[in-house]
Amino acid sequence: MEFSSVLASRNSVRAFKDTAVPEALLEALLGQALQAPSWSNTQPYHVAVARGPVLADLREALGERFRRASKLSRAPWYAKLLAPFSGALPDGDFKPILKYPDDLQPRRVATGKGLYRHLGIAREDHAARDAQMARNFAFFDAPVAMFLFVHKGLGHYSTLDAGIFLQSLMLAATDAGLGTCAQGALALWRSPVEKHFRIPAPYKLLCGLSLGYPADDPVNQFRPQRISVEQLCLPPRQARGNDQ
Repeated sequence: MEFSSVLASRNSVRAFKDTAVPEALLEALLGQALQAPSWSNTQPYHVAVARGPVLADLREALGERFRRASKLSRAPWYAKLLAPFSGALPDGDFKPILKYPDDLQPRRVATGKGLYRHLGIAREDHAARDAQMARNFAFFDAPVAMFLFVHKGLGHYSTLDAGIFLQSLMLAATDAGLGTCAQGALALWRSPVEKHFRIPAPYKLLCGLSLGYPADDPVNQFRPQRISVEQLCLPPRQARGNDQ
């Protein structure tokens, strides 16, 4: 594709075909993503790639933890006292955002409402909303899941570099006719991933990524609204007197 077409075509895919992604193609995509710039070329990230039986085990393990967490969230207060022993509490490396900043919350709400409206899921339909959320932990039926780890030693710069790497990977996948969905939810629980991969001590689980061939499903037609260039760019300070 032309680069502008790749940028315009990439979107969060939430339904995948069960078609396998060739190993050679996966390796090529990761090789392309490694062309991404990083802080002093430190490349402070690792990727765990799950397929086949490993993917199936992670799908079951993460799905079960989500079911426990969802049940716990609606339990009476005295039942929540047993939460540390339930296996439902997140054991990820980064604390999930519990409250969005006031200036960002409207965008989050608009995107969430837009997605559920697109799927025909009513706000009061908790069962359907839970079922859609649970799809995250089934990797939306994708044949490949990746887990992105960052080196804690570089702090925010590791996260910055990982984001550039992740975008490069998603664009490379789009160019190859594949779809992706970057998922913060896949970083809620680290222990199931740790069961299958040797993770170096300084590396922390940042997010996950589902990857595969997009299914012909209405959910994949959803496009959230982006801010405008005018909203993106900060206004200049007003000139005072002869100051320029």
